[in-house]
Amino acid sequence: MKGFQEFLTEEDGMGTVEIILIIVVLVGLVLIFKEQLTSIVESIFSKITKQTNKF
Repeated sequence: MKGFQEFLTEEDGMGTVEIILIIVVLVGLVLIFKEQLTSIVESIFSKITKQTNKF
């Protein structure tokens, strides 16, 4: 019984689980807002290209 209680209080793997959950949430957000992110990035690169061609 003592070994089971130690298992429940052990927190060694918590960092890994938290990082995996954060990555899953970020990937989900990218998939949801893919079109908006693509249009923003394209507009930024087109502005950069236009401004570098001026000089």
